[in-house]
Amino acid sequence: MNYFSSTKDHPAVNNIIMLLVRIFVGVAMIILHGLPKLQKFMAGGEIQFYNFLGLGSNTTLILAILVELICAFLIMIGLFTRAASLLLILVMAVAAIAVHAADPFTIKESSLLYLSLFALIFSFGPRKFSIDNMIAKRRESRW
Repeated sequence: MNYFSSTKDHPAVNNIIMLLVRIFVGVAMIILHGLPKLQKFMAGGEIQFYNFLGLGSNTTLILAILVELICAFLIMIGLFTRAASLLLILVMAVAAIAVHAADPFTIKESSLLYLSLFALIFSFGPRKFSIDNMIAKRRESRW
């Protein structure tokens, strides 16, 4: 029972930890990134936002807001988790590599940490406590 030096997987612990990570990263993305961008957009005025898609600053900002709000929420509840995390990986990669390219690491750190967490969620999936898992179980029971 040497849990801390064991290399064995512990599914119950992994499921709980992934749920906590999903909830935390989703809430943080919504509160710290999605909502401030939405408030900026709703306030009106001139929009200065990185136009990485070539669609214009307003359109790119709207897409970023949608991804940061909707995909973060989907990750929290565990629905379409891998697709949602992939979109957030792309947004965070653009933020880290393009938007903050000339900035020091301390500025890039936030987007790189989010990118890492979304990559973790993408790799391991939502696990047991998710709507994705409920859907998968229902499909398996039909066959």
